[in-house]
Amino acid sequence: MTFDDLVEEFVGRPGVTPPAAHGTGFGSHALKVDGRIFAMHVRDHLVVKLPRARVVELVADGVGSPFDANTGTPKKEWLTVLDESAWPILAAEAYAFVGKARAV
Repeated sequence: MTFDDLVEEFVGRPGVTPPAAHGTGFGSHALKVDGRIFAMHVRDHLVVKLPRARVVELVADGVGSPFDANTGTPKKEWLTVLDESAWPILAAEAYAFVGKARAV
């Protein structure tokens, strides 16, 4: 699966906006729900926003590694997904997590 495939899969869901056509800053290659990033393509990897405990669990299972935006400090709720087959499942989980305010 490519990031473009993932974008196609999510773009029709409620509140989702695709990555910006132009731009190079943080989040320029990101899928957003209600204006908040839930998945992005960084250095050929999918990066997703998930609850901190879930990120720890997935890192321990070898599915991903903590995401660090070149700051030297890992982001606690962000996971770099190493297992490409997990992209659709973890993107859906991130969409649900970030878009949880939509359900309230």
